[in-house]
Amino acid sequence: MTDVLRRGRASLALSFFAQGATFALLVTRIPAIQDRYGVSDALLPAFLAAVPILAGVGSVTTEQLVKRIRPSVLLRCLQPVVMLALVGVGSGDQLAELGIALAAFGLAVGGLDASMNMLGVSLQRSYGRSIMLSFHAAFSLGGIVGASLAWVGAHWHLALWVSYLPVIAVLLPAVLVGSRWYVDADPVAELAEERSQGQSVVFKLLLPLCLVMTFAYIGDSTVSNWSAKYLKDVLGSSEQLSTVPYNVYMVTTLVGRSLGDLGVRRFGAVAVVRLGAVVAAGGFAVVAVAPGAWVGMLGFTLLGLGLCVLVPQTFAAAGRLFPNASDAAVARLNVFNYVGFLIGSPLVGALGDAWSYRWAMLVPMVLVLVTLVYARSFAPASDRYGGGHERPRTADVGRGSNGL
Repeated sequence: MTDVLRRGRASLALSFFAQGATFALLVTRIPAIQDRYGVSDALLPAFLAAVPILAGVGSVTTEQLVKRIRPSVLLRCLQPVVMLALVGVGSGDQLAELGIALAAFGLAVGGLDASMNMLGVSLQRSYGRSIMLSFHAAFSLGGIVGASLAWVGAHWHLALWVSYLPVIAVLLPAVLVGSRWYVDADPVAELAEERSQGQSVVFKLLLPLCLVMTFAYIGDSTVSNWSAKYLKDVLGSSEQLSTVPYNVYMVTTLVGRSLGDLGVRRFGAVAVVRLGAVVAAGGFAVVAVAPGAWVGMLGFTLLGLGLCVLVPQTFAAAGRLFPNASDAAVARLNVFNYVGFLIGSPLVGALGDAWSYRWAMLVPMVLVLVTLVYARSFAPASDRYGGGHERPRTADVGRGSNGL
């Protein structure tokens, strides 16, 4: 493997890490953000829903932009915007300021997620073996760091901007330096293939993966947006302890993703996805019936182990389906990331307010189980391989023309 690819992989992993930390700092302090701006429980779901809507717009826009601009350039430009928007969230006083900061965060994060995964799929193609889970493991590690720092901020009752600014001051220069080594692939073949296939054909083939992505992110958004509030309001924990479930969740996603590539190579993507769906459903069941905070922690542990494999494998499967049009496939698939967030956050909030937050946890449980119906979509078809882009006996190879 060339030094160029190794450096590209390391620099991209750093980008995933930074995004994981940034996102965790936002979602684990939702109760504090709500208190700072005086956002009511009725209005909170609207704010939470606005971010994925705008992120979906950002992802769709990215699909068009990468026809003219390399994904690495977009990633280099968008990551600082996301970080500075986080500082904006922690620095304002008025609802309008919160809205502007979250709008900037949402639009930029859509393009950031799409371009990162484009580069990841491309690098996996170049490596000729499953490495996609390792990038998402870096995201999980960043989430652990971010959630831990959020715990420190809550423990010491630090102002939000005091918690956010030092982290961004360290991460922003690091990712800008690391961006020098991002690796893009040749866009010519992808553009020709995309033009020849047509959008309707792409969506028809991509639809099962879009549904899996939606279900996975309904589950993930339930954890990221509601775990802190669930532990505090339903299970009676302190604000300090309420920051822990997301940290536990990210620790177990890190473990699962660190081992996941080996599992895919040994047992295949289908088996790994099926096991992940079953374990995640069990985690939601435990959370729903938990008598106290520590049993709730166990449920979030299972959720991390189960959900962690679904999203990386969905992106990888899209790369296999469209080996010469992976940028378009990844960008369109990434939209359903935000569809899941858009559905999951308001759905759980509405059911929790109208019914019970415990019963609301059973809805993502059922949806994650539906993933089992589409598990065969992750199977590598023999007629999609053997084009000189994978090593023999590789169980999972995402292929593309640009890198994440």
